[in-house]
Amino acid sequence: MSAKPPALEITDLVKRYPNGMEALKSVSLEIAEGEFFGLLGPNGAGKSTMIHCTTGLARPTSGSVKIFGHDAVNHYREAREAVALAPQEINLDMFLTLEETLDLHGGYFGMSKADRKERTAELLDAFSLTSKRDERTRTLSGGMKRRLTLARALMHRPRLLILDEPTAGVDIELRLELWQYIEKINREGTTVMLTTHYLEEAERMCDRIAFINHGEIAAHGTIEELSARYGVNSLEDAYLELVGRQELSRSHVTAEPV
Repeated sequence: MSAKPPALEITDLVKRYPNGMEALKSVSLEIAEGEFFGLLGPNGAGKSTMIHCTTGLARPTSGSVKIFGHDAVNHYREAREAVALAPQEINLDMFLTLEETLDLHGGYFGMSKADRKERTAELLDAFSLTSKRDERTRTLSGGMKRRLTLARALMHRPRLLILDEPTAGVDIELRLELWQYIEKINREGTTVMLTTHYLEEAERMCDRIAFINHGEIAAHGTIEELSARYGVNSLEDAYLELVGRQELSRSHVTAEPV
């Protein structure tokens, strides 16, 4: 019996733009089914490009991306059905209601009318949006738009969920609510890849973490493994070592003489 393929398998991925800029430089990464994986790095490090290559929004220059064994380029349909992206930027159609937003997304993925109706009701309830179901998305608060964006990503029951800064700009109550819901779906079997600038978010939820910088994977492993690699005692200090800003370390600051 053959072993199950990884949820995400990236091999020697290169993305070079027409102006010659190389956003990804032979990136290789593997995420196991059911894992909660973190991808951390500074702005411009290559996180978004890697996500776009994984979800079909960008075509790799070379290398391969496989989602549960399906090539993201050559078996696009199978790969795309298995993955969902909740993007950092809110991109909702402001003229659709919440219910229409979810129903349209489900239709795009071939869900039946009955299944779309049931799943829409389930997700609106899960994200405390049922009372707003007939309102236009433009009337929602920023936090509600964030909830709807995540609900939309989950509509077709993806096996791999990619979260790009899912709690950026939300208040602490909503952040905790979203954490709890994301942890719940991960426990139920959904593989999650998270990008975040909130290191406490990665510390709380991720089984393993990869650091990406200048288009390359600099290191990956558990928090303990990353801390050991950089010779520090925390994920924060390991990250500061990655970006060359060790002087910002809280342990360094507190050690300074008064």
